Amino acid sequence: MATWSWASAAVGAAAATAIAAVIHGRPRDPTFHLISIELSSFKLNLPLLDVELVLTVHVTNPNAAPIRHSAATLSIFYDGALLGTAEVLPGALDPSSCRVLRLPARLPGLELAHHAKALLAAAVRREMTLRATVDIVGTARVLFWVHPFSVHVESHVVVDPIHLDVIEEESRSETQLLLT
Repeated sequence: MATWSWASAAVGAAAATAIAAVIHGRPRDPTFHLISIELSSFKLNLPLLDVELVLTVHVTNPNAAPIRHSAATLSIFYDGALLGTAEVLPGALDPSSCRVLRLPARLPGLELAHHAKALLAAAVRREMTLRATVDIVGTARVLFWVHPFSVHVESHVVVDPIHLDVIEEESRSETQLLLT
C-alpha cells in the first residue's frame, strides 16, 4: 500500500503545472481576416492611373506570450501575377489579444493595364479572386526568453470589384520558431 506524503503531493502538483504550462504555452498560429477594402485615391502616373487602397485586417494572437513583429510587404496576386503590394508596419500584440490593422496598398496602373481584359470581365461578373501572401518576422517573449519566429500567411479573397465588398475570404497561417 502506497503512503501519502507532502513531498509526493508537491512533485505531483509541479508535474501537473508543468504539463498544463506546456499545453497552454505551445505556439499557435495567429489568425488574419480581411474585413474591408477602401479606395483611398487615384494617382496620375502618365499615361496610367495607380490605384491606392486601404485593407482593413483583423489579427488575433492566440498565444500566451506577447509578440513584436517587423515591417513586411504583403503581395497581392491576380490571375497568378503580382498586381500590387500593401505595407505592414512594425508592431506588437499582447498575449491572447486582437488588433485591427489598416494596411495601405498600391496597385500600379501598369499592372492593372496588363490585366485590363480580365479585370473588366471580373467587373461585369462582380466577382474577382485575389491571392495575398506575406511573411512576417518577429519575436515572442516568455518571461526573460525572447524567441524569434516567422509567420507565413496566405489568403484567398473574392471581392466585388465595383463596390470593393469582401464576398469570401479564407486565410491560413503557419508559424515557424527560428533556432537563431
